[in-house]
Amino acid sequence: MLFDLPDDDVLYAALIARDPAYDGFAFVGVKSTGIFCRLTCPARKPKRENSVFYPSMVSALEAGFRPCKRCRPLMQGGEKDPLVLKLLTALENEPDKRWSEGDVQALNVDPSTVRRAFKRQFGITFLEMARLRRVGKGVDALTGGEQVIEAQLDASFESGSGFRAAITRQIGLNPSQVRKHQFLKADWLDTPIGSMLAIASHDALYLLEFIDRPALPNEIERLKQLTSSEIVFGRNALIVQAGQELAAYFAGGKQTFVTPLAEFGSVFTRKVWDALRAIPAGELRSYSALAADIGQATASRAVARANGANQISILIPCHRVIGADGSLTGYGGGLWRKRWLIEHERRMALSR
Repeated sequence: MLFDLPDDDVLYAALIARDPAYDGFAFVGVKSTGIFCRLTCPARKPKRENSVFYPSMVSALEAGFRPCKRCRPLMQGGEKDPLVLKLLTALENEPDKRWSEGDVQALNVDPSTVRRAFKRQFGITFLEMARLRRVGKGVDALTGGEQVIEAQLDASFESGSGFRAAITRQIGLNPSQVRKHQFLKADWLDTPIGSMLAIASHDALYLLEFIDRPALPNEIERLKQLTSSEIVFGRNALIVQAGQELAAYFAGGKQTFVTPLAEFGSVFTRKVWDALRAIPAGELRSYSALAADIGQATASRAVARANGANQISILIPCHRVIGADGSLTGYGGGLWRKRWLIEHERRMALSR
């Protein structure tokens, strides 16, 4: 079977490398301490002879091991960094605040530690995130018809020149030009296998990708060109909806999605994406089988290209396509995520 656990030597190598491919699907019990951990646990690694591997938390508990307090294997998908959670909560409580390093220090945390934690989680610092949210609010005010001075005050900028510079830096337009352009909203959505970037209008979701996907910058630029839109940070109702549906999916209770999607591509490409969404969770297809599903059995290579062009991960489940020999094939979010998603859906299907 595709997800039978490999032998203990392979798992021990994964433990040493903190390989996320088995996170949640294999656990290590440490004989010398009586504790069991995720393979990605940051704690000091046990010796090979002290390591015993289990396919589930239940089997580790039944063997008498206690859960590690550092990697918390009983927490589904891990637990958000408490420092990140603390700062995100503070930002949500005061979204209009002009945050500074002094404000961060006032929360009894080290600014440099916060910078590293946010860069690791989101790719930008906390202060950059706070500033982008304020700029996004200013753009909302401008596109809503407010005067520049009113939008500036709404976004909590004391200086008119500072507000104009912030708008121009982010979207390449000065405030007086904003009303003439269409804007898409972008925000981060947290998942157990990494943060994702969602981009949406008021009507449809345009992009949903893991933030460490190498092709993401090019996808964003292509999206801006295709839609003749600029992108600003902020959350709208569709991003909220997508986030709620993803949370239900990762909790094991959501297998279909109803968030409206904005799809680009040829008629053939959209036909492939429709076929992807028709694959039930827990089932897999090869490229050739997917080509047969759409009535074009000789077009497996074109199907593969259309699959790779998908930029709405999970909701258009391109991870459900594997090689004809049953092997995992390329996935922009990383093969370990593809493995994780397939196994997650297999378990959901078994629990139905």
